[in-house]
Amino acid sequence: MIQVRPSEQMRDLGVVQEGAPILAEPARPFDLPTEREAAEQVVENLFTAMERMGQVHPFAKGMGIAAPQIGIGRAAAIVQPAEPGAPAIVLLNPRITDRSDETDEQFEGCLSFFDVRGMVPRALRIAVETTTLDGQPAATAYERGLARLVHHEIDHLDGLLYTARMRSGITPIPVEQYRQTGRAWAYEQ
Repeated sequence: MIQVRPSEQMRDLGVVQEGAPILAEPARPFDLPTEREAAEQVVENLFTAMERMGQVHPFAKGMGIAAPQIGIGRAAAIVQPAEPGAPAIVLLNPRITDRSDETDEQFEGCLSFFDVRGMVPRALRIAVETTTLDGQPAATAYERGLARLVHHEIDHLDGLLYTARMRSGITPIPVEQYRQTGRAWAYEQ
C-alpha cells in the first residue's frame, strides 16, 4: 500500500502548497460593508475547506485556514478552537494591535506544508482588531493556544509562513518525528 504524504493529502483537499506565490503575498482587505457578499462567500469557502480537512485529520490543538491557502488572496481566515462545541472565529481584515511581552515556544503545523512541524515563538496574549460584515471595527483578545492559532492565520494574510517566525538555526522536523499529534498545547499554570 502506498502511503500518501500529509502535504499531498492536503493538496488533494484543495490546500495551496508552500512555494505558491499567493502564500507570500499580503492578502487584499475587504471594503466592508460594500464587499459584504464577497466576504461572506470567502468565509463560506473557508468553512467548506475546513470541513474537508477535519474529515481526514484530527486537530486536537484546534485549526485554522486562511483564504490564500485555498487560492483566494483576500484578508479572511477562520479559526476553530480545540474546545468541543466552541464556535469558530471569523477573522476579516485582522490586525494585531497589541501583544504581550511574555512568549512561549511550541510546535506548529501548517496545512500548506503538512509534512513537518516547527518550533515557533509567539506572544502568549494578543489583541486583534477585525472588521465586521457591517464595516464596524471589533476588538478581541486571545490567549495561549488560541492566540497562537489566530496569530498563525494573520501571518498567512500578511504573506508569512511560520518558518519566518522560527529562531535562527532552528529548522522544522519531519512529522514522523513529531510526538504531540492528538494532544493540546501544554502551558504552565
